[in-house]
Amino acid sequence: MRRRCRYPVMAALALWLGAGLPDAVQAGVCVSDDAGREVCLDAPARRIVALSPGVTELLFAAGAGERLVGAVSFSDYPAAAADLPRVGSYDRLDLEALLALEPDLVVAWAGGNPREQVDRLAALGLPVFFSDVEDFAAIASSLERLGVLAGSETEGRAAATRLRGEVAELRARYADAAPVPVFYQVWEQPLMTVNGTHWISRSLELCGGQNLFAGEASLVPRIGVEAVLARDPEVIVTGGMGEPDSTWLEAWRAFPELTAVRRDNLFFVDPDLVQRATPRLLEGTRALCDHLEMARERR
Repeated sequence: MRRRCRYPVMAALALWLGAGLPDAVQAGVCVSDDAGREVCLDAPARRIVALSPGVTELLFAAGAGERLVGAVSFSDYPAAAADLPRVGSYDRLDLEALLALEPDLVVAWAGGNPREQVDRLAALGLPVFFSDVEDFAAIASSLERLGVLAGSETEGRAAATRLRGEVAELRARYADAAPVPVFYQVWEQPLMTVNGTHWISRSLELCGGQNLFAGEASLVPRIGVEAVLARDPEVIVTGGMGEPDSTWLEAWRAFPELTAVRRDNLFFVDPDLVQRATPRLLEGTRALCDHLEMARERR
């Protein structure tokens, strides 16, 4: 997990001014990011900027919270994250504000940040770690690697070990559970769900759920109501619009022919617990498992 390397880390502002390379380069650490790139530092990072709310959570969970100096909007967990200076939103970075923080590490969201802006940061000499987390295994691995880069390797490894153990317990508990056909609703207009590679779908599988739209090509496909009616889910789950709101679920009661409606298997899960690939996904997965177990009991 941890490798020794020799690599110059140059402050972005110094490069901006045309400063030269340091005379001496000390031994540091290297890890591979989720884009398959080697990210090397000459010393553990002390000024980290996170470019998505999920990345912010991962860094705190890896024991690097005290080293965070900036984050994007909606980075609201844990509570300390709300006090971090903002560097724009995940899809539109404020590069001037980011550079003013003089970070020695930027952790980017591979699937969501504007690539041209992130590439600009890398061109200026800032070390960039690309995060692209898709399941519990990747979450655990990220905790370990981010811990190495932030000098909180012990905390990151402990968090990863704990997560792997709890996931293994959950998998064993539902290994022989009867399958439950599920429709997970991400959005209402347009109607959206997740395919089989999304971490929400993988959480459902852990509980014995069968994502009825697992075979779609898009990670978050747009579908029609007719497609849901045709597949007749036994359970419908939604996270609402960011607050505990059952409005979307109530709309499905207009279709009493659906098995999920007939059996009252319309369930809400806090979106913060399932729509971010962080250790809190385990809490959201437990809630999903409880709902699917309830559906089994109603058969």
